Amino acid sequence: MGSREVSNQDWQGKHVTVAGLGVSGIPAAKVLHGLGAVVTVVNDGGDERSRTQAAELEAQGIAVRLGDGATLPESTELIVTTPGWQPDKPLFTAAAEAGVPVWGDVELAWRLRGPGAAPWLAVTGTNGKTTTVRMLASILQAAGLRTAAVGNIGVSLLDAVLGDEEYDVLAVELSSYQLHWAPSLRAHSAVVLNLAPDHLDWHGSMAAYVADKGRIYEGNQVACVYNAADPATEDLVREADVEEGCRAIGFTLNTPGPSQLGVVDGILVDRAFVANRQKQAQELAEVKDIDPPAPHNVANALAAAALARAFGVEPAAVRDGLRAFRPDPHRIERVANIAGVAYVDDSKATNTHAAEASLAAYDPIVWIAGGLAKGATFDELVTGAAGRLRGVVLIGRDRELIREALTRHAPEVPVVDLDRTDTGAMSEAVREAARLARPGDTVLMAPACASMDMFVNYNKRGEAFADAVRALAAESA
Repeated sequence: MGSREVSNQDWQGKHVTVAGLGVSGIPAAKVLHGLGAVVTVVNDGGDERSRTQAAELEAQGIAVRLGDGATLPESTELIVTTPGWQPDKPLFTAAAEAGVPVWGDVELAWRLRGPGAAPWLAVTGTNGKTTTVRMLASILQAAGLRTAAVGNIGVSLLDAVLGDEEYDVLAVELSSYQLHWAPSLRAHSAVVLNLAPDHLDWHGSMAAYVADKGRIYEGNQVACVYNAADPATEDLVREADVEEGCRAIGFTLNTPGPSQLGVVDGILVDRAFVANRQKQAQELAEVKDIDPPAPHNVANALAAAALARAFGVEPAAVRDGLRAFRPDPHRIERVANIAGVAYVDDSKATNTHAAEASLAAYDPIVWIAGGLAKGATFDELVTGAAGRLRGVVLIGRDRELIREALTRHAPEVPVVDLDRTDTGAMSEAVREAARLARPGDTVLMAPACASMDMFVNYNKRGEAFADAVRALAAESA
């Protein structure tokens, strides 16, 4: 859909407040201004970067208020917020008292779609969203469809909806933040991959977090895809108000039942989108077609396949799309093999749920863990992984929490506790892990924690690990 198809009629002279600068706030402000709205951007901070961004917007005729994110500008008829702004902000309290609606950037994009716009296949979950969306896009492309992986994955939905490129279907990653502010979103089909405690400081409770994830199913047209191993996702499907005829489709790493996709003897099979699902199953791909074939990644592939099949994609395209897919960096990425020991970077495992999936994929393991715990506890994670652990190297500010869980549940596992949080600690961590490892082991960096105590983000943490591993390989050559 080209931008020329969007009508300015509903926006001309409308007073809209955009909450927050940044990757979604600035594009939203520019789009709304271009549609004729009277736009005011409010932002809590007023640092140098914010001042530069504000100057650019003001040069285009957009008003900006820095350091004033709590006050509702006069005459505001609508707030469009960036995902990071928590629901308990004073601005939103003032909006509720004034009867002013609040939309997120996803809601804005949904409302701005034109007639005949591409349907959305939507993905959320605590972990695996980006991988699943990219797998889905690869499958859709293999089917010859014009598509893109968009949303929380980094490509703006506003750009996808308003740009000149025409799409047949969009693979959309949605965070719980985005879903909270997207009341009218209605996907063709959607999946909640899994649910585990995360971002509870933003949502206020696990129940509120789960409820926001469940919004993705509202109004689904063809399929609500759920994880058969995570009953809470199926509960959300039961509670959803969907269109007549929309089906509940499960995915499982085991033999699938009717209306499920699953795995039989190393083959991904479909018992949902076949003529006789009581007696028939359609082969889609082999587990070895998935890179890497770790259990949680196979689950991601099944979820992507289910959404693609709901859209009518043929089995051969599922196979071809999965074969063509390559994971993003720092997601269970094999860096090197040194003296018979594999070194794997899963810096993206920033919470215990993600680390649990990663640890389940290897045996034996020398585990590098630690960072910012964000209120997490580690007893369950350590209990589940104890039998796989050759040794553990701990880094980061909250490493003591993991150390205590190891003492309780895996006291026989040797632990190296690195009492330093400088970036050079990663090189020492890799050397200590190499000392503990034996041929056939995997040194796995799956921190189960956020990275910001030592690194700018998980990408930088992963790069530091990879650099340290390559340095070790060069010394061993």
